[in-house]
Amino acid sequence: MDRIFRAPSLQALQAFVEVAAASNFTQAAERLCLTQSAVSRKVQQLESHYGATLLVRSSRSVTLTAEGKEVLASAQRVIDELQALESRLPPRDAAFRIRIHVSLAVRWLLPRLTDFYARHPDLTLAIETVATERVDPTGDCDACILYLPSVPDDQAHHLLFEELLVPVCAPGSVAGKAPPANLAELGNYPLIHGSTGQLEWTRWLHAQQQAPARDCKHITFNLDELALDAATRGLGIAMTDQTLAQELIDRGDLIIPFGPALKTAGAYSLWLQPSSARHPARQVIVDWFFRQSA
Repeated sequence: MDRIFRAPSLQALQAFVEVAAASNFTQAAERLCLTQSAVSRKVQQLESHYGATLLVRSSRSVTLTAEGKEVLASAQRVIDELQALESRLPPRDAAFRIRIHVSLAVRWLLPRLTDFYARHPDLTLAIETVATERVDPTGDCDACILYLPSVPDDQAHHLLFEELLVPVCAPGSVAGKAPPANLAELGNYPLIHGSTGQLEWTRWLHAQQQAPARDCKHITFNLDELALDAATRGLGIAMTDQTLAQELIDRGDLIIPFGPALKTAGAYSLWLQPSSARHPARQVIVDWFFRQSA
C-alpha cells in the first residue's frame, strides 16, 4: 500500500507566501493580523515538513533559497486554484462565521443578538468564542472581532467601539462595606483584574496620577467576563471597558463608583476575511454591526 500523503498546513503555506511577497516577517504578520513569532513558527513548520531551509533570514529582510522558490511556486498555485474554485462555486447558503473573544461575546454581542434575529430571521450567525489573549483571524471563519492597540485606519477593519476604562463594583456591598465614594478610599477594597498582567488598573491609576495600590488585595482572572461576574458578587472593584459592562450597569447590577473614564488608544474592530466577500449576507451583517457601534 502506498504511503499516505500528508500535505503541509494551508495556513503555513499562506504565511510563507506572504513572507516571500513582503521579504519581511513583520510586514507579513501585519497583513495576516498575526504576531511576528506566529508567522515565524508557521514558516518553521513548513521547513520542518519539507526538511529544507526555505528562507535565508537577515536582520532586515529574507531571501528565498532554491528550495524556497520551488515551494513558493507550488504554494501560490495551490492558493490560486482554491480561490478560483471558490469563485466558481455558487453562493453559500450557510451561516456567517464570526470568531470573537468569549468576554466580548457574552457582554457585548449576545445582548444584541435578539435585535439581529428580529431584523434578519432568515440569516444565521455561527459564533466561535476563544479565550486566548489574541483572537487569531486566520482559518475557517468569515470575520473576527479583534482588539487592536490603536484605532484601525485601513479598509479591512471596521471600527466598532473604542476602549474606555472605568472602575465598576456592586451597588450595595463591596467586600462587606459600602461602595467607595472617591479615589482616596480605593485602598480599602480588593482590586479585581480581568487579565493576568493587571494592566488595566495600572493604566487607569497612572492616568489619575496615582501609584498602583500595593497593600490592598488583588483578585486576578484571565477574562473580563470573570472579573465582571466577581464584581457583581461584591468581591471587589473591577477595572474594565465600559462598553463590556454597560448592560450590567443598565440593569443596576454594577455601578461606576467614582473617577473619570480613561479613553485609551485601543479599539475593537470587525475584520472581514477576503473570502467572506462571496457570502451573500455579508453586507447586511456588516451594516447591522455598524448600527450597533453607532
